[in-house]
Amino acid sequence: MPTALRVFRYLAIAEACSWAGLLIGMFFKYIVVFNDIGVKIFGPVHGALFVAYVIGVFAAARVAKWRTGTIVLGLVAAIPPFTSIWFERRAFKRYHATAPATAAASPTPAAR
Repeated sequence: MPTALRVFRYLAIAEACSWAGLLIGMFFKYIVVFNDIGVKIFGPVHGALFVAYVIGVFAAARVAKWRTGTIVLGLVAAIPPFTSIWFERRAFKRYHATAPATAAASPTPAAR
């Protein structure tokens, strides 16, 4: 698996976890304790991971040769909580389904 795709996988999971942390922090801030420490911690973490995820979508798209619709879906998947994990799983299933066919179709250096 190419490095860009592996990094994208980790970013998708980290972005979803930071989203969960931010939602929990907001729950405690506005509902339970009225203390914003969770938002102060997870807000910047989620912001940085969100930006990294967006960059990761474009890097993975370049390596996996995603179509425009797949790229847009990957970007939109960062908005609802945990959808980035769903998109990552979907994208990797499709990549692994097409990767062997692509590898078999391209000649090896010795066969040229």
